[in-house]
Amino acid sequence: MPQTCHQPCYPDRNFSDEPKYDLEVPEALRSMGVKPIRTAPRSPWQNPYVERFGGTLRRELLDKIIVFNQRQLRRVMAQFVRYYHEDRCRLGLEKDTPELRVVTPQPSPTAGVVALPRVGGLQHRYEWREAA
Repeated sequence: MPQTCHQPCYPDRNFSDEPKYDLEVPEALRSMGVKPIRTAPRSPWQNPYVERFGGTLRRELLDKIIVFNQRQLRRVMAQFVRYYHEDRCRLGLEKDTPELRVVTPQPSPTAGVVALPRVGGLQHRYEWREAA
């Protein structure tokens, strides 16, 4: 993901001490030039950013869909991550997104707001469009 003014570049990343992360996660992090740091077992407060994202992912996506296979799960999660970075507003970023977006004024008095579906219609992005 490209670095923006809202996303500082961190040289190291925490990850869970779960056994399922023994080989793949540290290797993937090293391949990206990131130093992996394990968190203590059963210590979610050591990595609050991941915990927050996991809760958001569960509440805004996984609690609302039925997943039939791993391929579908990967597809909808990729769509959600794109939505999360490009479209989902954050109060901590002054109602902006991590991937900065341009605020567009109403182009004309006849223009209306349209909802652009994201993540299969579970979420939306809103933009001005001229009436047809």
